[in-house]
Amino acid sequence: MVGSLSGGCVEGAVYAVCAEAIETGVPVVETYGISDDDAFAVGLTCGGVLEVLVRRVDGSSMVMLGSLLDSLEREEPVALATLVRGPGRLGSMLVVHESRMAGALGDAGLDRAVSEDAREMLAHGQIATRRYGTHGERWSDEIAVFVQAFSPPPRMLVFGAVDFAAAVVRLGAFLGFRVTVCDARAPFATEARFPEADEVVCAWPHDYLEQARVDQRTVICVLTHDPKFDIPLLEVALRSPAGYIGAMGSRRTHEQRVASLRERGLTDEELVRLRAPIGLDIGARTPEETAVSISAEIIQARWGGSGLPLSTLTGPIHAYSTGAGCDADLSSTMPARQRP
Repeated sequence: MVGSLSGGCVEGAVYAVCAEAIETGVPVVETYGISDDDAFAVGLTCGGVLEVLVRRVDGSSMVMLGSLLDSLEREEPVALATLVRGPGRLGSMLVVHESRMAGALGDAGLDRAVSEDAREMLAHGQIATRRYGTHGERWSDEIAVFVQAFSPPPRMLVFGAVDFAAAVVRLGAFLGFRVTVCDARAPFATEARFPEADEVVCAWPHDYLEQARVDQRTVICVLTHDPKFDIPLLEVALRSPAGYIGAMGSRRTHEQRVASLRERGLTDEELVRLRAPIGLDIGARTPEETAVSISAEIIQARWGGSGLPLSTLTGPIHAYSTGAGCDADLSSTMPARQRP
């Protein structure tokens, strides 16, 4: 056995189901929940509900999964759609690329509708269960299809090769971002100082950002707090589609920064996107603690969490959310570095 589904809650029970599926070749969906009579027997004492699709992988399914893994290795956008409920063969798969698809879910209309939705989800690397009619009709509930969209890792652009940047880079890489560090000062912008970065660039920040690939999942962290770098850089950043833009500095620095950006013609709608001072208020002092503060704000922007202690809240811990405010497009449930 390799991997885990629930950190140990149901693995023993699922293992037995897997053994039977390997023997018979018959796919099955098993549901485990705290309301079940046997919840304690399988160890699911932490609450919640798990639905687990178990299928034997062989033949054509092996070929499709191999194609999926090849695309992931090449960092090509690709989605995997799996039939989890309804008419047709349970566990049927459709692999969707940007311009082609392989496999079938049992109906041409269903394949067409799912492939359209999967390509839309590729823009954000989303994972979701979509429901359709038997021929792909939307707003119906006869068929459930689980869609995993794998996009290339989202980018984190860190400007300012300072000690705080080194800590942010480490956490950014840990969170699954493709991290770039950029600074105009050659003695600071070295690979030796940022071994966890995917790329270290020595260039004027705004010049680099103008030609960089930036999309709605991109995170921009401006850590220089030097006006000659920050102002032209933030002018470009705030007019880009980046999902998160944060800048380090005191409140006084931020006020001066906003005034300078207004002089350059930035609007209130553009300026409200700037998170400064960067990070959440957790009392951080060291570069490492500050990196945790910044990472926490990035995660909050992704999922729309309150930022409050869970012990003070009620309701579901993992309530579904697609993000909050202007940062909703940052939502991404699985960076491509996390392989299926």
